[in-house]
Amino acid sequence: MSKILKEVTSANADYAADFGDKGNLPMPPGRQFAILTCMDARLDPAKYAGLAEGDAHVIRNAGGRASDDAIRSLVISYKLLGTKEWFVIHHTDCGMETFTTEIISDLLSGSLKTASVDASGWHDSNAGGGTTDGKYINWLTISDQGKSVLEDVQRIRSNSMVPSDIPIYGYIYDCKTGNLMEVPEATEAGEAS
Repeated sequence: MSKILKEVTSANADYAADFGDKGNLPMPPGRQFAILTCMDARLDPAKYAGLAEGDAHVIRNAGGRASDDAIRSLVISYKLLGTKEWFVIHHTDCGMETFTTEIISDLLSGSLKTASVDASGWHDSNAGGGTTDGKYINWLTISDQGKSVLEDVQRIRSNSMVPSDIPIYGYIYDCKTGNLMEVPEATEAGEAS
């Protein structure tokens, strides 16, 4: 058993011992909103948005991007579980700003081993063989946080499955201060009608 596996199962045992009445929480989120944000380990939506268990849906992926799967989750969140407001929250110093679709595709072509990065860029070990399948994926990399938040809000808003009466707010989380900074043009694009 790995050290990480032991830590996780031990923490879960402690958590379950004090679970209390959380088993009675309803499936729909109590505060009726959803957040689409990045998977970055420095972001804790429960803390930066004041959430308790059962409050909101939190959908996470690399970059907090409005991928097809993220939109699928948001639509389910609304249609079947009653959320009424959505937030798109990207963040400063995001790893998705450090590479392009071409870079990750080339790295995957070299090998499936973990790549490294230094001041001169990304490097691959080229050990063990790779795959060209990465060339057929839109990796949704980020070159400008404000622009990507706006693009994601617009993509969600323009989806035919998204009702026009759901407001979609656009924000950037500042990893240095913990502040949420609104992207006004994104929030404007996400206004309910």
